[in-house]
Amino acid sequence: MRIIKLTVLALCLGVSVVWADDRPIYKDKNAPIEDRVEDLLRRMTLREKVGQLQQRCTWDINNIGGTYNGESFGTAHEMNISAQQAADLYQKIHEYMANETRLGIPILTSAEGIHGILQNGCTIFPQAIAQGSTWNPDLICQMTEAEAAEARVMGIRQVLSPVLDIARELRWGRVEETFGEDPYLISEMGIGFVRGFQKNGVGCMPKHFVAHGTPTGGLNSAFVAGGERELRNLYMYPFVRVIKEADPVAVMSCYSAYDGIPVTGSSYFMTDILRGELGFKGFAYSDWGSVDRLKTFHMAAPSTEAAAKMALTAGIDIDVWDAAYETLQGQVEKGQLDVMYIDRAVRRILTAKFKLGLFDDPYGDPKSVSKVVRNKQHVELAKKVADESAVLLENKNNILPLDLSKYKSIAVVGPNGDHGVAGDYAWVNPEDRECVSLYEGIKNVFGKKVTVNHVDGCDWWSQNEEGITDAVKMVEKSDLAIVAVGTRSYWLGRNAKDHKVTSGEGFDLSSLELPGKQLELMKAVKATGKPMIVVLITGKPLVLSWAKENADAILVQFYAGEQQGNSMAEILLGKVNPSGRLNISFPRSTGNTPCYYNYYPTDREQWFDQGGSPDDPKGHYIFEKPHALYNFGYGLSYTDFKYNTCTLSDSIFSDKGKLMVNVEVENTGKREGQEVVQLYVRDMVSSISTPIQQLKAFKKINLKPGEKTMVSLELPISELAFYNAYMRKVVEPGEFEIQVGSSSDRIHFKNTIVVK
Repeated sequence: MRIIKLTVLALCLGVSVVWADDRPIYKDKNAPIEDRVEDLLRRMTLREKVGQLQQRCTWDINNIGGTYNGESFGTAHEMNISAQQAADLYQKIHEYMANETRLGIPILTSAEGIHGILQNGCTIFPQAIAQGSTWNPDLICQMTEAEAAEARVMGIRQVLSPVLDIARELRWGRVEETFGEDPYLISEMGIGFVRGFQKNGVGCMPKHFVAHGTPTGGLNSAFVAGGERELRNLYMYPFVRVIKEADPVAVMSCYSAYDGIPVTGSSYFMTDILRGELGFKGFAYSDWGSVDRLKTFHMAAPSTEAAAKMALTAGIDIDVWDAAYETLQGQVEKGQLDVMYIDRAVRRILTAKFKLGLFDDPYGDPKSVSKVVRNKQHVELAKKVADESAVLLENKNNILPLDLSKYKSIAVVGPNGDHGVAGDYAWVNPEDRECVSLYEGIKNVFGKKVTVNHVDGCDWWSQNEEGITDAVKMVEKSDLAIVAVGTRSYWLGRNAKDHKVTSGEGFDLSSLELPGKQLELMKAVKATGKPMIVVLITGKPLVLSWAKENADAILVQFYAGEQQGNSMAEILLGKVNPSGRLNISFPRSTGNTPCYYNYYPTDREQWFDQGGSPDDPKGHYIFEKPHALYNFGYGLSYTDFKYNTCTLSDSIFSDKGKLMVNVEVENTGKREGQEVVQLYVRDMVSSISTPIQQLKAFKKINLKPGEKTMVSLELPISELAFYNAYMRKVVEPGEFEIQVGSSSDRIHFKNTIVVK
C-alpha cells in the first residue's frame, strides 16, 4: 500500500518512478496496469506518443528496420502472406520492438478475423451471416477460440471483428458480414464471438460504431437516416450489450454519417455516447482511411490537419491507412492542438497492450504453426458451424433427405455448383479451390451410389444464356436436378472487382433478383419435368418467389466456409439434419424491402387490403403482399417438433423483476434433430410506437426421436425498456404479450404479463 501511495505521489510530481531493483514500473508485470501506463507515458517523447496513434504495415521480413526506423507504433497489419510467413514476420517485429526501440513498446499485431484469420492457410470458417443462422452463440464462441489459437501461434493479438451492424438494407453488399437483422440475436452472437477470442488473449474490435448497416440506397458508406430514439432503441443495442457483457478492448468507427453527422469526427458519438453512456474503456480505431475522409468524403474538414484534429478530439485513438495523424506533432508544436488529447489516446492504447499481456509476452510460436493452424479439429469445427447454419426453406413431399435408391443419376447445375465461395475477408483467391464445392462434396459423400455430373449452364452475373441448353440436356438425361445459384464474394483486398462479384464490401445490388440468367436457368430446368432442388449459396437474401412455388426443395447455404460442399452434401443425404434458422427475412421482391420482422403496427397491420396479386389487384401493395416471403426465425427440419406446454413464473412484475418461461418441447418425428425455441415480446400499449414483436430470448436444443425436454427461457423485465418521447429510458407499466414459437411467424403460445 505504501509503495502505491509513493508511486501516485511521484507521478503527480512528474518524477519517473523505479522499483528497488531500478526497473521502470512499466516493465514490472506485477505492478498495477494504471501505474505502468502512467510511468511509461511520462517517459515518452511527443514523437513516440504520436507513433502510438498510427498503424504501420510491413510485408518484408528483411526490411523491418527500414520500416520502423527504431520506433514503435500502435498497430501493425499484414494481409497477403501465409500463416507461417506471418508467424516469422511477427516474431521478428516483436523482437525488434523489444530490443531495437528506445522504450521497448510492443506493437499490437492485427488481422481480419470475421470468419478465420486472414492469413493464407488458416481455417476458413463460415461467414458471419452463416454464423448468425446457427442461432448457437456457444458454437461461435468455440469457433473464435479456435481462431484465437491460430492467431496466437502467429503472434497476432487483435482481430478487427465482429460486425455488429444491423442488416436492414438488403441491397448493401456487406450484409454477409453481419449476424442478421435483429439486435438481440446480433448481441448474443457478438458476445459469444468476443468472449472466445479475448479469453485466449486476442483482443476484439466490434464495428462499425454506429448505425452503419442501413446506408441510403444500400450504397456502402452512404448517409444513414434516423433520429436519436432509433439510434438508442435499435442501432446502439448490440454495442451496449457487447461492451457491457464482453468488454472488448477496442471499437472501430464507421465511414458513414448518421443524421448528417460524420461519426468518425463526432465527439457526441465517439466520446459522449461511446464512453459516457456506454461506459466503453478501450481504444477507438478508425475504419481504414476514415479520418482523412472527413475532408475528402464528408467535406466536413478543410484540410488533412483539420480532419486529424477533428477525429482525435472526437475520440478516435488510432488512425489507420491514411497519414492524417502524422500531422499531430506539428500541430502540438505550433500550439494548434492541446497535447492532452494525444496523452488521452496513448493511455487507452497502452492500457490495451498491457491488458493483453504484450509487454510481458508478445511472442507467437512459429514452430507450432503447422500443428495448430488449420488442424483437423479446426476443420471439423468449421464443418460443424456449416452444418448448423444451413436453412431448409421448402421440402415438398419430403423429397429430402434424398433416397438414392430412387435416382441413378444426378445433375448438378448452376454457377455455384462447382465453385466454393468463402465470402469477403477470407484469404482465398477466386482461382483457389480451398473451399469444397457442392459438386465436389456430393461426389465425396454420395460415392459410387449414383452418377453425378455438372455443368454451370450460366455464369453468376452476365446476360449470357448460351449454356442453358447444355444444362437442360444434362438434366434431361438425369433423374434429379440440383440447381446451385446465388451470389459470389471475394476479399476486396484481392481485386474482387476483377472477378465480377455480386456481394461483399463495396459491391451493392440495385435489385435482389437472382443476378444474370440464373432465374432463367431454373425455369428451363423446371420445364424438363425432373425433380428440382434449389441450393441458394449466398451472402444475403435474394428473391425466391418463383422458386418457392416451383422447386421441390429449397436450401439456403450462406457462405459456409471451406467445408461447405461436404456439409451440404451430407444435409442432402440426411447424414446431417438441417437446423439453421433465418437470421434475416427474405423479401418477395426488391420493392418489398425493407422487410424485417420487427416492424411497427403502422407499417403492415392496417385495415386496408393486405396486398394483392397480378390476377387480383388490391392495395398495400396492389400486386403483391407487403410481408416477407420467409420470415425471421424460420427454418424446417427433417423431423417434427411439438410444443406441449408453456408456463410463466409469474404474471405481475416490477421493472426490476425477471420472467422465467418454461416450454416443454417434444421430437415427434423419426429423426434426431435440433430446434430453436424462440421468445418474442409485444408491448400492447405504449407511449411511442413499438414493434409488433421483438426477440428477447432463444435456446437451441437437440432431441432424439420421442424425446421431450423442458426449455427455460429468461427475460429480465429491464429488457422491455425503451427511450420515450422525452428520451428517457423507461419500462412503462402495462401489459406485454409473451410469444413463444419456432419462428417469428409460427407462434405456438401467447401469454400476457403485467408490469406495474
